[in-house]
Amino acid sequence: MSDFLLELRSEEIPARMQAGARAEFEKLFRREMDAAGVSAGDITVWSTPRRLALIARGLPEATEAVSEELKGPPVGAPDQALDGFCRKAGVEKGDLEVRDVKGRDTYFAVKNIPGRATKDLLASAIPAIVRDFSWPKSMRWGAASISTESLRWVRPLSGIVALLGTEIVECEVHGVTSGAVTLGHRFHHSGDITIGGADDYAMKLRAAHVIVDHEERQDLIRTGAAQVASEAGLKLVEDEGLVIENAGLTEWPIPLLGRFEEDFLEVPPETIQLTARVNQKYFVCEDAQGKLANAFICTANIEAEDGGAAIVDGNRKVLAARLSDARFFWDVDRKKTLAEHADGLSRITFHEKLGTVADKVERVAKLARWLVEQGVVKGADADMAEQAARLAKADLVTEMVGEFPELQGLMGGYYARAEGLPDEVADAIRDHYKPVGQGDEVPNAPVTVAVSLADKLDNLLSFFRVDLLPTGSKDPFALRRAALGYLQIAQKNGLKAEFSSVARAWSGDDSEGSLGLRVADFLFQRLAVQLRDEGVRYDFIEASRSWRTGSDTDGRVDRVEARARALAAFLGAEDGANLLAGYKRAANILKKEGWQGGADLEPHTGEEDPLALVDDPDMRAVVDAQLHAPARALSYTPEKAEQGLIDALDETEPKAAAAVEEERFADAMAALASLRAPIDAFFEEVTVNDEDPDKRAARLDLLARFRAAVNNVADFSKIEG
Repeated sequence: MSDFLLELRSEEIPARMQAGARAEFEKLFRREMDAAGVSAGDITVWSTPRRLALIARGLPEATEAVSEELKGPPVGAPDQALDGFCRKAGVEKGDLEVRDVKGRDTYFAVKNIPGRATKDLLASAIPAIVRDFSWPKSMRWGAASISTESLRWVRPLSGIVALLGTEIVECEVHGVTSGAVTLGHRFHHSGDITIGGADDYAMKLRAAHVIVDHEERQDLIRTGAAQVASEAGLKLVEDEGLVIENAGLTEWPIPLLGRFEEDFLEVPPETIQLTARVNQKYFVCEDAQGKLANAFICTANIEAEDGGAAIVDGNRKVLAARLSDARFFWDVDRKKTLAEHADGLSRITFHEKLGTVADKVERVAKLARWLVEQGVVKGADADMAEQAARLAKADLVTEMVGEFPELQGLMGGYYARAEGLPDEVADAIRDHYKPVGQGDEVPNAPVTVAVSLADKLDNLLSFFRVDLLPTGSKDPFALRRAALGYLQIAQKNGLKAEFSSVARAWSGDDSEGSLGLRVADFLFQRLAVQLRDEGVRYDFIEASRSWRTGSDTDGRVDRVEARARALAAFLGAEDGANLLAGYKRAANILKKEGWQGGADLEPHTGEEDPLALVDDPDMRAVVDAQLHAPARALSYTPEKAEQGLIDALDETEPKAAAAVEEERFADAMAALASLRAPIDAFFEEVTVNDEDPDKRAARLDLLARFRAAVNNVADFSKIEG
């Protein structure tokens, strides 16, 4: 058994591509080994800006000889079929064997594949790995690049180290031949480094100022940056993404602390941090009070003789130029009010079918006011909500957001505060995009909630109105994110909104209620995904949506969620599970009997007219008769268990109905639980299909009444199991 080392050396590999490259390297190596029948075992992959390295432990010296058999066509088959089989198997006709298969002579191809030295196997695998390597962006180089058949690689490939044990695996890729020689740090080491094998690779490179383990470099940056900040009496603002990026930019990382002029701190701190991070890859620090300090930490790639003073000074000058730009934008933008900036939104197209951003702002402002005035969002001032909505997008035309789009909303909040607008308005402008993803802060300030909801609802209603909907994995207008944001805000703040009414208020058209229901249906789908991730089954959502009238007719997403959660809790308990079994048994009996008795109608406890749900005139007459018919009088004395179910329904039906009307779904489920024992006893002790037709009819009526009582809480017919 031997260890194998493969290093692919090139010009600088972009930091953002290195993690994917490591995964691709291992995947391709395992592919080649699996194809040859070699177990690759433990594999380590490292990356630096100038190299990818793979170490595979415990490879065998050679592959084992194997024999393969392929079954072919029967004897007498057409020549074309036999020729095709021979080509596929890679054998001649004369080499085929004939065997009896279920009484019929059949051709077989037997291939004896001899063992192969692993060294030879690797020699052919390495070029295949390099050629098939997938990069987000790649290039051709040199004289050969005039041909489209030439090798593509992220950067020009300059060296290959391939060692199985201590022996060189000889191969050639695009004019680069393999060997045992690599290079160290670009500045700290000159000359070749001869590698003896996988075990001394990392050690010899470390001696040449190259740390090949990317995770070790990350640790050095993480701890080193925190240390230099602490030595200056500051605290590092942690940024794991920046740690990984700096590790991908350096082979010998040295964190260094520098200072910039204090007057730059007049600029909003997020602007300074973004400037330092995005443009220069610098960390920032906070002082003892938690405020941004006039300090930055850069990561050098050399151990400078002057301790890094010249490096820090050079980086300080570059950062100062960037911060000067930011301060200029800050000063220029504040010369106009947000309202004046907002005038420019009419020049920005929101979508060709939906008008300008100014048109969108008008819709959002109108809807934000309506949400407050209708009590959907409680505790907010309607004037402030409308004002914040009208100014929320104004920073899109500022110089600062033009330079740093990531600061949209945030800068609007700063500009609003700078011109003396109320804090509630400034906060709403700042936070109205939230939440923008899982784990993001969810607003709870009333004015912010109104504006954020209105913005997300406008996105959903607008794109649904023109049928620009998500398809499969494509969601170009981030409608799934808008839906999730709506759900998170509504859940955190306990909001209740009828989407049919929302759509009518948004459009000013009473006929747009159906648009609201389409959006509500989309939200139901996202809710189902969210609840499924929390362990709530999809059929519980459906049972809650299709309650009573076949669908949620006003789009109350919150009501469906509350009912589904209560249903999940109820059916997760023993009483609920047993009651469901009783319901299924009752429903099956009624279905089998085709029973349409006087009690076979769900209790009517709402304001809607059940007759309005029946289109057929003749059927309306039947339903009307059932609604107003007196309860079927019993012509016999009911059995004990039968009377027990009657009494339980008499007590449970009004309790459950009242709880449903008041949207106390947990209480409604609790009321249903009292039916568990009576329905169990009924099925245990009472014969439903009695020979006496009066008893049979009355008992089927009783089961229909039981089914209706349960369905009045949720549509149990939609529940599986």
